[in-house]
Amino acid sequence: MPASGADTGCRVDYTVNKWADGYTAQIKVTNLGPALDGWRLSWTYTGDQRVTSAWNATVTQTGGSVVATSKNWNGALPTGGAAEFGLQGTWRSADPAPSDFALNGVPCGDDGTTPPTTPPTTTPPPGEDCAGTVICSDFEDQTGSTPSGDWRFTAPDCQGAGTAAVDTAVAHGGSRSLRVDGRAGYCNHAFVAATADLSSVGPVVHVRMWVRHTTALPSAHVTFVSLPDTSQNGRSLRVGGQNGALQWNRESDDATLPEQSPAGVALSRPLPTGSWQCLRFAIDTTAPALDTWLGDEPVPGLHADGVPTQDVDRQWLARTVPPRPTALRLGWESYGAGDDTLWFDDVAVGSAPLDC
Repeated sequence: MPASGADTGCRVDYTVNKWADGYTAQIKVTNLGPALDGWRLSWTYTGDQRVTSAWNATVTQTGGSVVATSKNWNGALPTGGAAEFGLQGTWRSADPAPSDFALNGVPCGDDGTTPPTTPPTTTPPPGEDCAGTVICSDFEDQTGSTPSGDWRFTAPDCQGAGTAAVDTAVAHGGSRSLRVDGRAGYCNHAFVAATADLSSVGPVVHVRMWVRHTTALPSAHVTFVSLPDTSQNGRSLRVGGQNGALQWNRESDDATLPEQSPAGVALSRPLPTGSWQCLRFAIDTTAPALDTWLGDEPVPGLHADGVPTQDVDRQWLARTVPPRPTALRLGWESYGAGDDTLWFDDVAVGSAPLDC
């Protein structure tokens, strides 16, 4: 149910979607006072809610006190402007909606007050969400057009006309990104692989990236993220698309998540074109379990938890050996039709949840 607080300084709309032991919350904060250059929203949970991950803000929790701070790209909040972010968490006995929101230290329920125009000094520094990660790359350290340093071009199995380069014309943040010009047809593999070894990441491997592409995912099978997997003797866990929607594919037996029935495909999502999209996933290395988020929404068709779900995971659960990814490759691999140009930026991999 939605909850809100409003006055002449700020308004907060808090909309929660909950289930037996968990919840997601979509939060919109509207600035009704002077323009802000960086914001900090705080509140208190009076139940036993615990935040486990967040997107579009950095969220920390101490006891029942929760603080959400802006990212470097959404901190500017003009008068009348709004910022939206989301979070996911758990609860056991009670999860009442909070009512004591404060923007930059000023309660949203105090009539006639406005938040200060500068954020408190406790705002986390940029890049803090990458603390403890094995991969954290915005490609700003790339000095030429050919991927180098922690990234290397590779064409697993076979190489065709696909190419990869460092792009200075399109970027999610900063001035550089990784561009891949993918080509249709079998044997047109073009990837850029991180040199980092992911063997020690876990027990859950969390991956976050921003991706942008130009052509809608085709009906034929394509891959744009490949993770070599020791449980498949080096064959890959693959993220891509089929029938126009995102899917997971397991190279060793070609199992897909979701199943490629009309109902299964409908439980996935297309990858929007022409704009940067935050794609996150979590791979459990102790069980054949996966979770996937596009932007601020979990994708129900890209979720596996060991419990059979109609039109989703029948093929996936045919294999019970937990995955063990060892590397990350970004690029394009087509098995039929499908040219595409893609950009990747702000890529991170670690053992803790990563937000957007």
